[in-house]
Amino acid sequence: MAQLLTATPIVDEHHVDRRRYPHGVAFIDGQYLPMSEAKISVLDWGFLHSDATYDTVHVWNGRFFRLDLHLDRFWRGVERLRMKLPHDREKIASILNNCVALSGHKSAYVEMICTRGSSPTFSRDPRQAENRFIAFAVPFGSVANREQLERGLHVAISETVRIPPTSVDPAIKNYHWLDLVKGLFDAYDMGAETALIVDTNGHIAEGPGFNVFVVRDGFLRTPAFGVLPGITRRTVFDLCAQAGLSATAADISRTEIKAADEVFITSTAGGIMPVTCIDGAAIANGQVGPVTRRLMDLYWQKHTDPQWSTAVEYP
Repeated sequence: MAQLLTATPIVDEHHVDRRRYPHGVAFIDGQYLPMSEAKISVLDWGFLHSDATYDTVHVWNGRFFRLDLHLDRFWRGVERLRMKLPHDREKIASILNNCVALSGHKSAYVEMICTRGSSPTFSRDPRQAENRFIAFAVPFGSVANREQLERGLHVAISETVRIPPTSVDPAIKNYHWLDLVKGLFDAYDMGAETALIVDTNGHIAEGPGFNVFVVRDGFLRTPAFGVLPGITRRTVFDLCAQAGLSATAADISRTEIKAADEVFITSTAGGIMPVTCIDGAAIANGQVGPVTRRLMDLYWQKHTDPQWSTAVEYP
């Protein structure tokens, strides 16, 4: 059974006082810890060089959503970065479950991370580094708050160019966010709430932690080049297939996104979230559109479907 070790006396996982962990629980170096006690070395290449990959799955009403897809992508990223995990897939799924169960949260944001680690001899050779696995569960958070979900997000398009996929593969989830952070500051300077940045061809790419979709004449499109193939993005394609809607991945220009009937963004942190204003101008009539609302409803309905979700085993 999982053992919870901390610097302060607590009860075991079968009788955990859930009020002790409102900020969540982490697994690091074989121990389950309150988030405030989870630390990594300043010599870890994940910190020094952003040499890490991760994935994030969410729990809603006590159920993981599309956990297998997130584990699949995490494993692909680890393998493509030539890292090695110290646990097999079943064990990592169990660790994620325990982080949520020990925290007591019914809705959570759950992250799994593999860093390059560090070399015992301080070698600069990445082959000498001892890779590290970390996981944590914290309260669920969303890109958009309740008000923004109801009236739609206000977004600005930054001139910042996304790191080209020939340099950093966007299919490997990573912490190379300086382009996205710069885009955010650009958006704030323009009075917007979040940002979209462009790809190396000047087309719309993605935002900080989310993909984007446009709806025009009932057809959906999402950028195809230089973006993370998000799990929620994939979920939109799956929902469209079931709902008889057409969705495709293709280039989207600034002009096209502003002329759309509807725009929405997708992320594990919030699901499907409407956009009603870009660069200070309303999208269509400035209201959340019917296709977006339909997909939002379908998305949350799937959270209780056993084919799409997995129950957390709480103590």
